[in-house]
Amino acid sequence: MDYKKSGVDIEAGDRFVDLIAPAAKATYRKEVMGGIGPFAALFELDLKKYKKPVLVSSTDGVGTKLKLAIELKRYDTIGQDLVAMCVNDLICCGAEPLFFLDYFAMGKLLPEEHAPIIKGIARACKECDCSLIGGETAEMPGMYMKDDFDLAGFSVGVVDKDKIIDGTKIKEGDIIIGVASSGIHSNGYSLVRKVIEDAKIQLSPSPLPLSHQGRGNSVADMLLEPTKLYPNLVKNILHHNDGKHHIKGIAHITGGGLEGNVPRVFPKSCAAELDIDSWERPEVFNFLQRLGSIPENEMRRVFNLGIGLAIVVSEESVERVMHDIKGVGEKAWVIGKIVGRKKNGKEVIFV
Repeated sequence: MDYKKSGVDIEAGDRFVDLIAPAAKATYRKEVMGGIGPFAALFELDLKKYKKPVLVSSTDGVGTKLKLAIELKRYDTIGQDLVAMCVNDLICCGAEPLFFLDYFAMGKLLPEEHAPIIKGIARACKECDCSLIGGETAEMPGMYMKDDFDLAGFSVGVVDKDKIIDGTKIKEGDIIIGVASSGIHSNGYSLVRKVIEDAKIQLSPSPLPLSHQGRGNSVADMLLEPTKLYPNLVKNILHHNDGKHHIKGIAHITGGGLEGNVPRVFPKSCAAELDIDSWERPEVFNFLQRLGSIPENEMRRVFNLGIGLAIVVSEESVERVMHDIKGVGEKAWVIGKIVGRKKNGKEVIFV
């Protein structure tokens, strides 16, 4: 008896590290000290860039979207989902993502087959100027079925204390800008999978019965469209902050949709009035709603419905912020405004 016969292949683990190391190294910022191999990663924070640096952290996973990727054995996009779910949270307080770590656990490690997952994480980190500084790969037979695996991500960023975006300055009359999502992102997939299963839809290579603007033309392509990365967009807006035009609050629209996430950024005395017809709803949501006969209120409660980021600004800042958003090639709409909240009234009102 040896370790390999028990289900753990040490040589496969070493080969896996060799396959992913170049991709990780390509993400390193100048602050990274050392490389993959030591027991912990080192990052030398440049204190000259910040007057009062505050470290910001976030962790998340991809959820049951992984089940679709496993079923289809398509692993080139879920790495971006993992990074996005973490760094898109960091930027909500105005932080700059600095470094990222991943945790990858599976029943059986297949180095060549699984390497695209980590390479996808590295590509997304590179796009955000965030170093993939380390991680953990855990082969755990008996804990996971042979093909199953799970992913978790951990990110750390920094923001000047005086520049933290915390929503405390949001008041009645402020405007809510919605930035387009790339589709479902990484939330609501238990419902998505149930709808697809009950309707007996073939994921691939079935052509889409709708107009999808993503990377492919099958149902599989549509459902695996990766979560959009927003750090560069927020960085661009903050870079153009002249003291007059600034962001008051940012909500990353994840699980719970607009109803569950927008209220997290404004005071309890406020409510958000949203015009549900003010933005383009990606056809994927109409497709799922028709296929599963999902009530509209459930759609709003579960999915982002086409808005990946909600940004609250003063009325006089709208034009400038919209210009900055479009300057990085993103779509955005004025989707609502902040109003006073009535006693026992709803936090989000759809009109």
